[in-house]
Amino acid sequence: MVSASHTYRHIISREPRRVSITVNKLLVMLQEPSLQKRDFSEAELKDLRTAFGLLDRNRDGRVTASELQFMLQNLGIQVRDELINDLINEASHSGNGLIDETEFLQWVSRIQALSQDTSADDADDITKDLIAAFRVFDRDCNGYITKDELKTAMDMIGESVTDVQLNELLAIADIDHDGKINYEEFARLLL
Repeated sequence: MVSASHTYRHIISREPRRVSITVNKLLVMLQEPSLQKRDFSEAELKDLRTAFGLLDRNRDGRVTASELQFMLQNLGIQVRDELINDLINEASHSGNGLIDETEFLQWVSRIQALSQDTSADDADDITKDLIAAFRVFDRDCNGYITKDELKTAMDMIGESVTDVQLNELLAIADIDHDGKINYEEFARLLL
């Protein structure tokens, strides 16, 4: 039997050139001086800080290229080390190859400003990727991600989480408060 992790890796890695081109395109677009950064809501800030905490594996308050690469590889996304280093260097204002939380938030803000220019084809690709990611989490294919499935998925990507952290993630994502995450809630969390 093929695991959900294997399936997701296959879907993501079947077009590694496209991922590379997308990362290169992102790097070029991030250089655009006209990008307007936007302010985040309190809920968005909380979610982004959670994401930063997941990236910061050694909990030193900074994300390295190797930490970003580790997370991407555990998600089945293969990106060349040079591109990861370019992304980190773009986000790091100090040029030391480390991203602190403030730089991370600024970087995400710039990326979100870019997303306003997303074409229909890019939106279709995003939808396909979201569905593939949702299927990795929804192990029993019932259309919902339960707390147990979320724990299993976090373990798959090398992130051990406590029950408290799982409850926080569910509280963030579970908009209708039914104790599980449906596709719409999952997509809203990631977009």
